[in-house]
Amino acid sequence: MPRRNRNAAGGIVYHVLNRGCGKMTLFSRDKDYAKFEQVLLEAQQKHPMRLLSYCLMPNHWHLTLWPKEDGDLSRFMFWMTMTHVQRWRHFRGLVGLGPLYQGRFKAFPIESDSHLLTVNRYVERNALRANLVDKAELWQWSSLHQRHTGMTVNRPALTPWPVKEPADWVDWVNLPQTDTELAEIQSCLKSGRPFSTPSWKHRNAKRLGIIEPGRPGRPRKR
Repeated sequence: MPRRNRNAAGGIVYHVLNRGCGKMTLFSRDKDYAKFEQVLLEAQQKHPMRLLSYCLMPNHWHLTLWPKEDGDLSRFMFWMTMTHVQRWRHFRGLVGLGPLYQGRFKAFPIESDSHLLTVNRYVERNALRANLVDKAELWQWSSLHQRHTGMTVNRPALTPWPVKEPADWVDWVNLPQTDTELAEIQSCLKSGRPFSTPSWKHRNAKRLGIIEPGRPGRPRKR
């Protein structure tokens, strides 16, 4: 099992997701995907953020982000989503007409070991799971395609992972994930709880704002 890189720069990795309001289509043409990638790249330049994996889908997107400091994630996501919304509406002449996203982005923290590999695999095989392509690496709007083809010009900047990428990664991504893996990730998406071992969650409980069972929390209002 891959081990955590204890010498890696600080920060907790997060999986981040957002969807179009009412399953609204966010990307209907290649130009739409390319414009979002441009916003993502600009966001990295304005608010430095390590991007480990991503996949853009017609009505939602997945990012695996590795902020260095507390607060970096919120600043990065605020600028990125607000800029995308403004440009999306301006491009279509729909300025001021209702929300684009279903709400604030959803995120859950990930332990940087085999848990991270499981989440990155989940992210990079999204298009394959949705039957948009026959092989995951063929989906142009993903980190897997970018690394597989070496096409990096005007693309979001990818950061080496804090855990070693398996040599057969592409083949592994193309294999179906188990129902258990999918259920665990979906549960974390809904609840925001960490995808990790209990010991990792315990060690980072204070930083993540987790109130553990049996420990005092905020006093109940009377």
